[in-house]
Amino acid sequence: MFITQFLCDNCIIDDFSPSSKDEALYILAEKTSSVSGGVEAEYILGILKERELLGSTGIGGGIAIPHGKVKGIDRLIVIFARSKSGVPFDAIDSMPVHIIFLLIAPDAASISYLKILSRISRLLKTEGFYNSLLQAEDVFSIKKLIKEADERLPLSL
Repeated sequence: MFITQFLCDNCIIDDFSPSSKDEALYILAEKTSSVSGGVEAEYILGILKERELLGSTGIGGGIAIPHGKVKGIDRLIVIFARSKSGVPFDAIDSMPVHIIFLLIAPDAASISYLKILSRISRLLKTEGFYNSLLQAEDVFSIKKLIKEADERLPLSL
């Protein structure tokens, strides 16, 4: 199972510039709603905010991986956003976030949800990958970088 199976061309935001975590989550919820087949953005936003109450998904090092399970969608959805200026995201290291991978899964998708969440985390630990994403020229370049790095990672059991 590859990340790029769930990352459509319309699911990449290469010029992401919200001024707050709440605004970032709202924009990501709107984007997810637009590719989900009709799930309301406000519902998705509620799921994301509920998850953030458990602890920030800003994992440090300029990275956030907001995620949640949503009733009413039939497949996993990955949204990628890049903020060159950085988003104040209440990350665990208090630093702004530049790279965001959002994962939304169907309510019953436990195993695939955890596998893709783990894969995103492993991908972001790949040496040089973060900087390559920051320096990519456009959406096409970002998708190509993600695809190539994703294909190099071994598939988990």
